[in-house]
Amino acid sequence: MLIRQTESFSDAEIFALLHPLVRQWFTEKFSAFSPPQRFAIPHIHNRKNCLISAPTGSGKTLAAFLAIINELVQLASRNALEDQIYCVYISPLKALGNDIERNLEEPLREMEALAGQKLGIRIDVRTGDTSAEKRQRMLKKPPHILITTPESFAIALSAKQFSNYFSYVRWVIVDEVHALAENKRGAHLALSLERLQELSDFARIGLSATVSPLDEVARFLVGRRYGQVLTPLGDGSDPWRDCIIIDARFEKKIDLQVLSPVDDFVHCSFEELNANLYALLDDLIQQHRSTLIFTNTRALTERVVHTLKEKFPHYVEVIGAHHSSLSKELRLDIERRLKNGELKVVVSSTSLELGIDIGYVDLVILLGSPKSVTRALQRVGRSGHKLHDTIKGRVVVTDQDDLVECAVMMRSALRHKLEKLHIPKNCLDVLAQQIFGILLDGPTYADDLYELVTRSYNFAELSREHFEKVLEYLAGEYTDLEDRHVYAKIYYDRETGQIRARGRLARVLYMTNVGTIPDESYIIVKAGDKRIGQIEEGFLEMLRKHDTFVLGGEIYKFKFSRGMTIQVESAQEERATVPSWFSEMLPLSFELAIEIQEFRLSLYELFANRASPEAIKTYIREQLGLDPRGVESLYRYFAEQHRYSRLPHRRKLLIEFYTEGPKTIVIFHALFGRRVNDALSRALAYLIARREDKDIEIAVTDHGFYLAYEGSVKVMEAFDLLKERDLREVLRDALRDTEILRRRFRHCATRAFMILRSYKGQRKSVGRQQMKAYILQNAVERMDEYFPILTETYREVMEDAMDIENAQRVIDEIRSGQIELEGLVSPSPSPFALQIVMHARSDIIKVEDRQKFLQKMYERLKMMR
Repeated sequence: MLIRQTESFSDAEIFALLHPLVRQWFTEKFSAFSPPQRFAIPHIHNRKNCLISAPTGSGKTLAAFLAIINELVQLASRNALEDQIYCVYISPLKALGNDIERNLEEPLREMEALAGQKLGIRIDVRTGDTSAEKRQRMLKKPPHILITTPESFAIALSAKQFSNYFSYVRWVIVDEVHALAENKRGAHLALSLERLQELSDFARIGLSATVSPLDEVARFLVGRRYGQVLTPLGDGSDPWRDCIIIDARFEKKIDLQVLSPVDDFVHCSFEELNANLYALLDDLIQQHRSTLIFTNTRALTERVVHTLKEKFPHYVEVIGAHHSSLSKELRLDIERRLKNGELKVVVSSTSLELGIDIGYVDLVILLGSPKSVTRALQRVGRSGHKLHDTIKGRVVVTDQDDLVECAVMMRSALRHKLEKLHIPKNCLDVLAQQIFGILLDGPTYADDLYELVTRSYNFAELSREHFEKVLEYLAGEYTDLEDRHVYAKIYYDRETGQIRARGRLARVLYMTNVGTIPDESYIIVKAGDKRIGQIEEGFLEMLRKHDTFVLGGEIYKFKFSRGMTIQVESAQEERATVPSWFSEMLPLSFELAIEIQEFRLSLYELFANRASPEAIKTYIREQLGLDPRGVESLYRYFAEQHRYSRLPHRRKLLIEFYTEGPKTIVIFHALFGRRVNDALSRALAYLIARREDKDIEIAVTDHGFYLAYEGSVKVMEAFDLLKERDLREVLRDALRDTEILRRRFRHCATRAFMILRSYKGQRKSVGRQQMKAYILQNAVERMDEYFPILTETYREVMEDAMDIENAQRVIDEIRSGQIELEGLVSPSPSPFALQIVMHARSDIIKVEDRQKFLQKMYERLKMMR
């Protein structure tokens, strides 16, 4: 049963549980318990499962550890500490684990100083960076608190001797649980925790920043009770293990504001926009002691650091960049200097979102939309690190759509309306890997294994059919795969149901290939034999045949790929359809997209009822709390769309047609976020291509997508056909032979050990992995179109990379009439449409020329009306 803890415990109740030494240390160090500590400490002391959700600096880490340290101090005082692991702390980041080690060693040293003697409590980190010598020491003297990552935890569980120490575990802490739950690392960890449950009965403690829904995250954390069966909701049964939910997400005061550098993004010059933007950033930075700026791409991070140094020389020595492309040493140096107060401002992409200790930051600036309310709160939550500090965030917008998006986002944040976390389900590649690992512990039976696997939240709905399919693959029943060097990894006796690991090298294979994070590399771009340059693999995933993109200032058309090389041809006469930064951009959440559409609807009704400009501006100000510049800019944007076209909104999907040379451009004002629009646009383009035998050019954004083609195409009829078909089936057909499917098949095949990254000490390059994946994919498609790893690849693309669930919801709402389709022939793209078109052309128009292009298009629009 999930229980919301609404009453806090008193200081007296908590102190009564603490050893005198721990009590003395706490009272000398802190004035009072924080809200998460008041709610959690007694439950953790009593070994109850807990999920604690609270912002950075609220004391949730100490809430988790204080009861555990207290227990270890109690044991140490009685000389009863054994050579066993009592607590496992699991973090998604090695750096976070190192922070925790330092932050635990300090209080233990202080307690030893108070006690006047050593306590003998051991804390150690075990990750991929841990030396063989240190691991050997741990084997002789295990830490009482083990700090690790999901991958190293899985390896430790399978280590023949070390795994014996886990039989005494009393607590497992999963930090930044939201960052794990949303991907396959979380699915892998959920199964590892069920493996540990077979060895020991322990309490699960989840620590999370602002996240929603807490009930679902709690179920992910604790899993299903033994022998309980999932039943339809509403019948009164609850199959999940008990969990206390401590919701302290909104305990701290929050100060948020959206700022616009200009009051008209269209009619100002690039020089004015740029000057105002950096003057605003400088003004904000100078008003505060330390500032953290978040951008959405690594390139923009570097550009902001460079421009601030260039425009304001006083930043040269006190500014730093932090992103994943920098070396570990440089990132650690930036973190250290920021924590020590040596830097006034640090600019980051996503690498400082999680709770790495960076010391005191009193302002967070979001430069551009972070694309979700939850991510915005997590980012601004890096400010105000102390308990009673106010979280302070300023969102500086860079264009009209950004302004609308961020304004609605901040309103949702202040109303505590968060997006639902996406937790992947039934990941068959992860299942195959973990089954192999589980069998290293000894033989088992299929029924028992199925029971263990389906106790984890991610696999609670796993069908027996899919489970058996994975066993068939692992047992080598797809015999044709042996010709391609994919051999059986388990024995499966159908008559008795017994399963056991196979092969002398089974344990070595598992421990050298374990994990869910795929190897990535750069893709070489060639035109014939001439090397043009390189692109990231994530960018290649976005490319469809005949897509065009910019590299080295030239436009190229994508032809095909072979391994880690792609062939292109020059396409100087064509426009780029996929911007180079596209794969790095965060997608707009579906829930926030719907909120923006609802706001559009409210403004549409005001315009339709002929409300005065002042009345509409007052409504904008009251609803969104924008500064005067923001109100004016947002009003003009909507007023011009209303004047020159139609206002698309929650109940109307506008489809805008216009011609450009020999091509017809069809713009779908589908404000549903890029993951939904990717699914819709691919399915629609596929149906059109099948019916009309034409190549369709596609460009996708968060706010819509466009199709471009020559000649005549019945777009509206194709949309009617899409409404009648099963979207999942259409999308499966559309994805066949695409780059995203090929790349994701390699990832899934590697996780499922169809492809071994490491074998007998030899590491297989990403290029060789991809070539092997290409051969295997062709083989399994001929053998069985529902081969489990191929099935998982389609699932990953449609459910994790795209959002087929909400794409289907959109189709259903169109089918039922809740959303009306309206076609409109236009001589020129409308103001809203211009933003979608600009997105695709952002690589071929210089930054300083975009304003001129936008102004030219607006003038053309005025002349044609």
